[in-house]
Amino acid sequence: MQGNFFIRLFTFVCSRSKAGVVPMAIGSLILFAYCADGQEKQKTAVSESETSAGSSSSVSNAALLQELGAMRHRIEQLEAQIKAESSVGSDANPAAAAADLQASRETLLATGGVSVVGSTSSKSASTSTSAAKPESQTASTAKAEPFAFADFTWLNGNPRTKEPAFDSKFFTPEIRADVDYTYDFRHPQDDTISGSSEVFRANEVQLTQMGVGGDFHYDNVRARFMTQFGMYSTTTPRNDSSYSRGQWNLADAYRYLSEAYGGYHFDALHGINVDAGIFMSYVGLFSYYNFDNWAYQPSYVSSNTPWFFTGVRTQIFLSDKLKIEPWFVNGWQSYGRFNNRPGIGGQILWRPNGKLSILGNQYALGEDALGVKGRVRYHTDDSIQYKYYDDPTSTRLSKAAFSLTGDAGCEHGGDAQAGTGVSCAGNSAKGPKQSFLGFMLYNRLWFDKDLFGLTLGGGRINNPGRYLVLLPPINGATATSGTPYFTENPGDQFKAWDASATVDYMPSQYFTWRLEYDHRAANVPYFAGPGGVTPPGGNTGAPGSLLPGWAPDLRNSENRVTGAILVKF
Repeated sequence: MQGNFFIRLFTFVCSRSKAGVVPMAIGSLILFAYCADGQEKQKTAVSESETSAGSSSSVSNAALLQELGAMRHRIEQLEAQIKAESSVGSDANPAAAAADLQASRETLLATGGVSVVGSTSSKSASTSTSAAKPESQTASTAKAEPFAFADFTWLNGNPRTKEPAFDSKFFTPEIRADVDYTYDFRHPQDDTISGSSEVFRANEVQLTQMGVGGDFHYDNVRARFMTQFGMYSTTTPRNDSSYSRGQWNLADAYRYLSEAYGGYHFDALHGINVDAGIFMSYVGLFSYYNFDNWAYQPSYVSSNTPWFFTGVRTQIFLSDKLKIEPWFVNGWQSYGRFNNRPGIGGQILWRPNGKLSILGNQYALGEDALGVKGRVRYHTDDSIQYKYYDDPTSTRLSKAAFSLTGDAGCEHGGDAQAGTGVSCAGNSAKGPKQSFLGFMLYNRLWFDKDLFGLTLGGGRINNPGRYLVLLPPINGATATSGTPYFTENPGDQFKAWDASATVDYMPSQYFTWRLEYDHRAANVPYFAGPGGVTPPGGNTGAPGSLLPGWAPDLRNSENRVTGAILVKF
């Protein structure tokens, strides 16, 4: 009798395909219901032969058969509805009926005892994997996806794209483009900007970064890579001197990769990810990618702290609102080790609701001065972000938020007699004070349903010893070579401050027009003046070396305007 029912319905659906109902979708519903019905009959026969469990099985089977009967009744109602509406030429409601049939199919799947919980893989450093749950674990008891309870695209350092342009079960691609034009009011003759890790050339159109890559995710295995063609492929490795220790040129091996790691996701707690390779640093709040940030040129606290780490990290999501992430890394923004000791660190990220994000990053024990053994570094970086206004429907002010970041750190150790000894507080026997203290504060406003953005902010640092100050590229100087024109000896003073105003036009979630004004200043000559930082005949001799009769033109302040096109798919 039941078989005749399903055959009759299947014949009707196939004959009514012109009514707008997809035959395959309904056919799969019918076939599954038929199979589920057959399975229930088989279960009933088996349960009747097992006297020990007869009572409980009979109740369960009776309930399932009753549910199947209700589903068949509903299908008959839909059949009548389709007939009636097709007779008057309607082509809209049959599609709705097909959706209803699909819902009935899913109900049948559930009542048939088949698990419908899917398995996906993690696609970013800030989220966890939703893995397949045992059949006994229902959707109501499934673990919540970390940080998925609210929209955090408003955060500084987070991309504002709400969904990828393309996705698949195995790979989620990502494409980034960052092109800028910076007008320097001092017009350096060599078009070189110094002291920045985001802006490098003046009065020219430059490709800061072209990134192509994405996330691989399958069967709890994860991997990510992102290229860094453009200025980043030269400027980022230049600030790492660890490659100078030992053979095999790490700067060349890694210069075209900003991220490259592989890992595994464990279905424990709310997810645990273990990754090894090159991964982005969270120190300094701002993202390495300018598209993700509220401003193009971040303040010193961000610009002078690591953009990447090479090592191993473990992301432990204790809940959907809390992540703890320990690190084991080669050193402070380094491809290799500077000496014989690696560094350790970690992050704690807590987002109790959609308005507040509290972030803490810590780093310790690394010996991060090339060739100076025993000099140990410590650093703490802590941020708070708060969205204090939100009206997404407003054509005026639609959102408002601020971010506040504070950093502190120091170095101690080294050989005081050899002139390499330093101390955290300043000690005549151990060496001069070598420390870092800074902050940055930004306020962001969104207008006209997030079509426009305005960011005002800035900050300051005090870094005696200059161990985190970006070395100006005088005569091709690098972090390895140093330069006598701008020394980084223990006790050398450096104090700097900055302010910026940024205007964004965001016609698409994948695109940003940006215009920004920056003022930066320091207590010592540091920024390129009209004479520039390059000798008249180009770089001459060893990188950073002295040249008779020439000196770089360094000034205590700079003012510039940057226009940028930022793309992320």
